[in-house]
Amino acid sequence: MDANFFEATRISADTPWKVLIADDEPEVHEVTRLVLGSFRFEERPLTFLSAYSAAEAFELIQSQPDIAVLLLDVVMETEHAGLEIVRRIRQELGNHCVRIVLRTGQPGQAPEQDVISSYDINDYKEKTELTAARFQTTLFVALRSYRDLMTIESSKQGLEQVIDASADIFSQRENASFSEMVLKHLSRLSQGDGITLLCRINHCTTLQHRFPIALATSPHAALVGRDAEQVLPPSHMASLDAALRDRSHVFAEDHYVLHFIDSNEHESLLYIGEGGVIGDVNRKLLEVFSTNISIAYKNLHLNQELVDSQLEMIWLLAGAAETRSRETANHVLRVGLLAELLGRAAGMDISAAENLRLAAPLHDIGKIGIPDAILNKPGSHTPEETIIMRSHAQLGAQMLGNSKRPLLQLAARICLEHHENWDGSGYPRGLQGEVISLEGRIVALADVFDALGSTRVYKAPWPRERIRDFLIEQTGRKFDPHLIDLLFARWDDAEALREQYPDS
Repeated sequence: MDANFFEATRISADTPWKVLIADDEPEVHEVTRLVLGSFRFEERPLTFLSAYSAAEAFELIQSQPDIAVLLLDVVMETEHAGLEIVRRIRQELGNHCVRIVLRTGQPGQAPEQDVISSYDINDYKEKTELTAARFQTTLFVALRSYRDLMTIESSKQGLEQVIDASADIFSQRENASFSEMVLKHLSRLSQGDGITLLCRINHCTTLQHRFPIALATSPHAALVGRDAEQVLPPSHMASLDAALRDRSHVFAEDHYVLHFIDSNEHESLLYIGEGGVIGDVNRKLLEVFSTNISIAYKNLHLNQELVDSQLEMIWLLAGAAETRSRETANHVLRVGLLAELLGRAAGMDISAAENLRLAAPLHDIGKIGIPDAILNKPGSHTPEETIIMRSHAQLGAQMLGNSKRPLLQLAARICLEHHENWDGSGYPRGLQGEVISLEGRIVALADVFDALGSTRVYKAPWPRERIRDFLIEQTGRKFDPHLIDLLFARWDDAEALREQYPDS
């Protein structure tokens, strides 16, 4: 049964209950229709289907799984054809909801106690004992049982959908994708035919813009940026007002509004138009989903705060290293952005390239451990000073290498490798070619490219052509030839970073 979990509560009041009569005697069909023709259960009538053989009955049950009651004869093609159909319905089709009332005119061939204990049937009647009154009572009991089973089944499916949808939204790590995922699942769970909107509440806005629409399902995407008051009727706006005022959900006959709030006390409203009337159980399921949205939203913001704190620490560390060497903070920013540009060009996915952008600024963090007299010496270093100066690569790797954070582990690897050369002539380990990690090769090129175009204590910025000539000269020596090609193909974008983030 794959029905949406609201289906059981959205059946129209005049939708009939399906009853299948399976009997090889035509007069049994006629009498049954006559006796039950005016029958009503919960104000809904019956509609009758007829099967004159066990095979025909099985085909109907298979093609119409919403049959509520099966009135089944035992003896048809064979003496136990009806019992075999019971087994196939329960085992092959997995249909445990249809209520099966076994009717027999030959109880000796299918003793009641044996049948009840061996087969999953719901009632056993001899045809001779089925007066009109008893027949109607039997149908009342069967339909009540079917209704309750369907309520339980739909609630179970609804809970499973809520769990799956909740797991999906808990996996999101960015506001945009989180909100889109919430809207998608809410629209699917509610099966509303109208508008589904997400309004982010800004308490600083004017009264004319109280409910700005941040997201809408695809048929109504053009509504994004407008205010809900421009779109919804006054009665629906009253529901939004009530949800915001009371910080609670509002369920009306033709729409509903879900309220949730994040860890920063930012409020949002989810509006579902033409959602249809829903029952108490399904309303609770929607409330559970909304609660999960709130928890996930709070977790999202808490996670973002943690990430922001970690990134702020990274920038402070990188800035401290650059300040000691009298270089600007914008140098490390540009190196990170250029590394991301080259990483994407080299085939990294978005996440890996972003991590490279965040880790690359720490490539020279080890300079914190180099004495000022050597670090900022305007002239050439002595052999002894060169050894000390070069130790910053290992110092940086040691500082960051013990961290369990993948981002800082990446930064440690970059610290250790960004002075390695393609031909093996670099330091500290003399690595060669692709033995040097792609991240290390990228940051090596990004660092030199930006440094050559920047002012240093020992030089003025180089002009564009001189930088290009140097990089060509060092291709295959210092730098990965493929990365040089990628940089030259994006030269204007690389130079634009210096214009966007100039040295102070």
